[in-house]
Amino acid sequence: MAPSSSPPPLVAGIDLATADARVAVADGHGRVLARGSAPLAEPHRPQPGISEQDAGSWWPAVVHATREAVAGLEGRIVAVAVAATSGTVVLADRDGEPVGPALLYDDGRTPAVERWDWLLRRPGAEKAAHAWHASDLLVRRLTGAAPVTDWSHALKTGYDPGRRRWGPAGDTSGLRPEVAAPTSPAGEVCERAAAETGLPAGSSVRLGMTDGCAAQLAAGADRPGRFVSVLGTTLVVKGATDDRVDDAGSGVYSHLHPDGWWLPGGASNTGGGSLATRFPRNEMGDLDRAAADRGPASTVCYPLGGTGERFPFAVPDARELWTAEPADRVDAYRAVLEGVAFVERLGYERLRDLGARPHGPIRSAGAGSRSDMWSAIRATVLDRPIVRTESADTAFGACVLAAAGTLHGSLRAATDAMVPTTGPEVAPVAAERNRLEASYERFVALLDERGWLRWRR
Repeated sequence: MAPSSSPPPLVAGIDLATADARVAVADGHGRVLARGSAPLAEPHRPQPGISEQDAGSWWPAVVHATREAVAGLEGRIVAVAVAATSGTVVLADRDGEPVGPALLYDDGRTPAVERWDWLLRRPGAEKAAHAWHASDLLVRRLTGAAPVTDWSHALKTGYDPGRRRWGPAGDTSGLRPEVAAPTSPAGEVCERAAAETGLPAGSSVRLGMTDGCAAQLAAGADRPGRFVSVLGTTLVVKGATDDRVDDAGSGVYSHLHPDGWWLPGGASNTGGGSLATRFPRNEMGDLDRAAADRGPASTVCYPLGGTGERFPFAVPDARELWTAEPADRVDAYRAVLEGVAFVERLGYERLRDLGARPHGPIRSAGAGSRSDMWSAIRATVLDRPIVRTESADTAFGACVLAAAGTLHGSLRAATDAMVPTTGPEVAPVAAERNRLEASYERFVALLDERGWLRWRR
């Protein structure tokens, strides 16, 4: 009788999004074996510009999602990493408990680099002993120790990865965590976290990256010339270059890959959320089919659900724009799909102006990429094929980060072993190209009239 083979080593990735916590478990070949999810507290957005969340909801949701993912798995989880929304911050007391609500990535009351100082001026902040990113709070719960943060989550709060140091700070200079490279060890899963989550005690906790970077890695856009559009609640455009690319006026910034190259890109406030604020989720399938039959919209819109834009231009008071009233509900739906595609194209044009040039097809990730209709519109507007990377989500990207240094020797080696380089390809629709090109020109003119595209002058 042949001896039974031992269960394979596995890794877990935690994605702390805005609406829910998601967990994936994968093996060293990139096969996702299990997933779990749990809702977070509803964001508090009483008026434009205010975006907060009860940070106390984060850990219970992660516990629920992790237990769901690990239940019944064969194989030992040897490492876990966390990815969270970029720019979401919270204060914590000496025990690691949140002090007041977290400021979410899209809160417009103060720049990300000043958010901790702003929180310290609120009532009750005198209890704060730590200034953390969302990921740091989860690392603290996983390890039971004060966390080291990674230079990806720390980028927007003032850390310079090129110089490897924090920039100037106000009252938070003594509260900010130490910083290390993504994939670095941050500790081990402690006994208490193991009992709550089902993760094995002693498993390695590795530093992660922001949600956009994790999804970028999961899409294989991790080498110079490779780019991906992550179409989730927001639209994130990211790629890899040999040189650092930054431009505050158009919201372009560069994360540093642990293996040495740069990951420039930007995050727009448009995206899937532009649809969610207007159309119920259960209607979108029917609207997709109707919009495909209808063809290009009769009107052009810049589909911003709230106030303010970050990329491909930085205008804090930007608001939604339409050239005309849509003919009907289907026309409005199609116009929003096109509007997000126009923002995506404008973003790539700005990146090319700055020297970040994609080669080959654009990779596509996120829930929005699952729509055949939307993918076809985007391919036509961009005038290049789109490759849909089916497993390219943030939780899987966090798995890849966890595998670097545990199952594989580096992040590049982990990506090579775990991330497929091909996927279903969506080609431009030749019959719609001229009409969409004309609509794009109207879209650019609409933004130019408002003076929002200063970099085009």
